[in-house]
Amino acid sequence: MIDLVAQPYKCVHCDKSFMKDKTLIAHMCERKRRHLQRDEKRVQAGFMAFNRFWQLTQNLKKNKTYDEFADSSYYNAFVKFGSFINNVNPIYPDKFIDYVIKSGAKLDNWCKDSLYEKYLYDVLKTEPVESAVQRSLQTMMEWADDHNSTFAHYFFYVSLNKAVHDIVNGKISLWLVLNCNGGQKMLKNMSDEQLNIIAPAFDLPHWLKKFKEHPADVVLVKEICKETGIE
Repeated sequence: MIDLVAQPYKCVHCDKSFMKDKTLIAHMCERKRRHLQRDEKRVQAGFMAFNRFWQLTQNLKKNKTYDEFADSSYYNAFVKFGSFINNVNPIYPDKFIDYVIKSGAKLDNWCKDSLYEKYLYDVLKTEPVESAVQRSLQTMMEWADDHNSTFAHYFFYVSLNKAVHDIVNGKISLWLVLNCNGGQKMLKNMSDEQLNIIAPAFDLPHWLKKFKEHPADVVLVKEICKETGIE
């Protein structure tokens, strides 16, 4: 019996052999595709979440390798979650990853906006006031750069739809909005529809209680407003 002609070019990922190197180069198996994707941001984010999942659920001390990740049946689901992280750019990404893992939600549900919103509104209520104000000032500065304006004028000249977007996404903190005249006037100018949109993030009773329980933080915010010219 005559042996088949040897195929000298073998894929290191799936062991399939080919007669020509060009055919090997053009070949794209699933394992090769995952290998070539390893440096993509969405894949790296998914890989990070994959390792954190094992750390929290199995108390794993040593990180999984990328090859172990690529061979996992959960690879596509974690990469999808990585894409979600990159698109949403969550506040405190590491905390968000821990949150979804500990939430008990199925992996396929980690990309739901409703889950991120619940996380976001919880964390906004508990984060340090310094972090909240710093992020708000950064958002105001970016707005000023885009509109050739002064960041301290944000509350007076920002479009209300932009302000709604910034509040809902946690970019402008209610620490600042509710403790300066400009922020309060901005809220009064909002329509009922706009107020309804920000309602999940707003929760006025919570914030008024928080201000009462943390008067030193309120003083700090007002001092920052005075020093930066925010009215």
